[in-house]
Amino acid sequence: MEASMFMDVNEVVEILGVKKPTAYKIIRQLNDELNGKDFVTIAGRVSRQYFMERFYGLQKAN
Repeated sequence: MEASMFMDVNEVVEILGVKKPTAYKIIRQLNDELNGKDFVTIAGRVSRQYFMERFYGLQKAN
């Protein structure tokens, strides 16, 4: 199955090895950053691409 465009709290917990409250704070922070750049976000989910850019420095190939 192909990965979704968005990650939920459980996936953030699994990848980062943090507890749910911390994962929610991270999602909220990343979404606040995106909102500041005039992107639309979904509460409780974060863009997979943006998460990977911020945590691993990965960028989408052109």
